[in-house]
Amino acid sequence: MLAERLRTNGVVGAGGAGFPTYKKLERAVEVVIMNAAECEPLLHKDKELLRHHGAMILDGMQRVMREVGSRRGIIGIKNKYKDLIHDLEVACAPLGIHVHALGDFYPAGDEFITVFETTGRVIPPGGLPGDVGCLVTNVETLLNVALDRPVTHKFLTVAGDVAQPVTLRAPVGASYGDVLRAAGVAPESVAHVLVGGVMMGKLSTGMDEVVTRTTGGLLCFPVGHVLPRRYLADAPARDKIGKSACDQCSFCTEMCPRYLIGHPVEPHLAMRGLGFNMVGESLMLSSQFCCECNLCSLYACPEDLFPKDACADNKVALRARKLQHPDTGKKNVKPHSMQEYRHVPLSSLIKKLGLSAYRNVGPLVEIDWDLDQVRIPLKQHVGAPALPCVEVGQRVVEGQMIGRAPAGLGVAVHASMGGFVAEIGESVVIRRND
Repeated sequence: MLAERLRTNGVVGAGGAGFPTYKKLERAVEVVIMNAAECEPLLHKDKELLRHHGAMILDGMQRVMREVGSRRGIIGIKNKYKDLIHDLEVACAPLGIHVHALGDFYPAGDEFITVFETTGRVIPPGGLPGDVGCLVTNVETLLNVALDRPVTHKFLTVAGDVAQPVTLRAPVGASYGDVLRAAGVAPESVAHVLVGGVMMGKLSTGMDEVVTRTTGGLLCFPVGHVLPRRYLADAPARDKIGKSACDQCSFCTEMCPRYLIGHPVEPHLAMRGLGFNMVGESLMLSSQFCCECNLCSLYACPEDLFPKDACADNKVALRARKLQHPDTGKKNVKPHSMQEYRHVPLSSLIKKLGLSAYRNVGPLVEIDWDLDQVRIPLKQHVGAPALPCVEVGQRVVEGQMIGRAPAGLGVAVHASMGGFVAEIGESVVIRRND
């Protein structure tokens, strides 16, 4: 059974939070959508995978379509990749798969936006793609489906303030320092690394952090660049400046992608709430459906404030108090009349974020890895951690299971190199055989 193999092989969403793929296949849907938008600036792995492994990825998509009973498949990809679109259209013609050219805007890759742009359907607030008969999956996830083997490596882009941006296949558990060296970048020359993307990523705390099954990019930045400075701002400072400087212009709400498809997301109310103790009131409830795309903070706000963080903080408080917006699950939501006219072009976003000086490419390169060790987290996915099934001192080979899937939601974890098990904790450390 495909779902059980995916669970055993550790296949999770490779482009987001790492939701176990097998769980998505439990629900029959009408349409399977391959999300190839890759709308974050400077990232190129999905495009490169389609160029180099297109046939295998389409095979993975067909397997998923069969499993969920779908006769219709859609590939959502940016319209600027005209040569790739042509090749995909030729390959997809006999497969019942349609290539949908998306505009070059952010966040075209948010699954709610991808579903709307490719099908015209609006997922209910707080809902899932399955609620409108859709399943959305990532390019690399479909490659892992087709390969039908343990997931031991991750494709990611190394870019930003580097001489030669590249996309490479790295062992899960390799340190950021090892990955940068493999890409020809001296780790000691890099001041800051944004992990995942400039809009929705996180600032690395050190070069000893490791690649997981959801790492999509390592973006390097020098001292003083605006993006690391924004991510380094602490919560008290964000709230203090928000209370004093927000003039309630509402640009954050008017540009919000989820608001524009009809969801009751209003970041300006979250900003207004910074000055009031109104937990559970309307100022906080509108944050529930925020997707944290960060467009409000990094593009829309003329004061360079932090509405995304205000919404994210509100979401934590709402979950703790078990409060829900009354529109949760509301059907027949209507998009805003200006939705199609408020797309943010990626070129504008790149200029706004100070990225114009960096090369926006990421060709796929082959790397011969010779690592001394890997540190493989037992939790790299939504759900419970994998349960260690090896012992300290045990010899393992690449692809061997080192953590079995838990009883609840979760997947297995595997060795990404051969060696011996040196440590077992929240991660399993494997060191090279001498």
